[in-house]
Amino acid sequence: MIDNMVDTPRKLIKWAARQFETSELYYGHGTDNPYAEAEFIVLRGLNFPFDVSDKILDTVLEEEQKNHIFNLVEKRIKSRKPVAYLLGEAWFSGMPFFVNEDVLIPRSPVAELIAVKFSPWCKYENIHSILDIGTGSGCIAIASALAFPDASVDAIDVSEKALVVARKNIDHYGLQKQVTLIKSDLFQGISDSKYDLIIANPPYVDEDDMAVLPDEYRHEPALGLYAGKDGLDIIKRILASAADYMTEEGIIIVETGNSQYKLTELYPDVPFIWLEFEFGGDGVFLLTRDDLCKLTI
Repeated sequence: MIDNMVDTPRKLIKWAARQFETSELYYGHGTDNPYAEAEFIVLRGLNFPFDVSDKILDTVLEEEQKNHIFNLVEKRIKSRKPVAYLLGEAWFSGMPFFVNEDVLIPRSPVAELIAVKFSPWCKYENIHSILDIGTGSGCIAIASALAFPDASVDAIDVSEKALVVARKNIDHYGLQKQVTLIKSDLFQGISDSKYDLIIANPPYVDEDDMAVLPDEYRHEPALGLYAGKDGLDIIKRILASAADYMTEEGIIIVETGNSQYKLTELYPDVPFIWLEFEFGGDGVFLLTRDDLCKLTI
């Protein structure tokens, strides 16, 4: 049990951070250090906003509230399950999304691109149709729809279970008329549609990295992580077909993670534009339709 002196959210955060510091946890699902992890589990575990006031931080809690946080912290340490799964909530583009172990926990640096409406890479007024490949929780499709309210968004995933999660989030944000969910293995289920913007966050973990993944990542669906011996199985398929589904001025943005280096070795002549992020993240490239049409995959 928690010491009786640990009786406010502020004290609980400090207590939880100490527990995490000595537990050899791995971070990377929305936080990158024990204190941030503690803030997440305490504040959201108590249904408080992240920008909570000092008054609330120093409010004495009920015993039931303290025990709830104690149990969450204990589960985080013993199970190595990410906080987002324990709470059923992850944050992306400043918004909460329902998540469970049927989908990856949102953490893509593409959120930064959405925040600036993909400027300077495309003109806002030219984006009428968007395709989100491997939508998972639907976070990229939903954030993109909100950034481009006049654009139609198709969100595809090969996993039925993932589409159930995405549906819940689309309904939560009232975007049923703007975001269409499609069960599809990459482009197979979208016929002859053309898109001004394609965003893909496909599986890209290679065989070697899969073998040494921290326990926290093993709670996520392998279907959303593993992409063959070199991590490029899905990305190569995307590059081979994407041009057929893009408008003349269309662009595609693909997250590759650590497989970036093998990709550039495999295609040394491809003019990948590797995007830079102010708030962290790498391994995301951009190509135009014209560039894709010149490829021999």
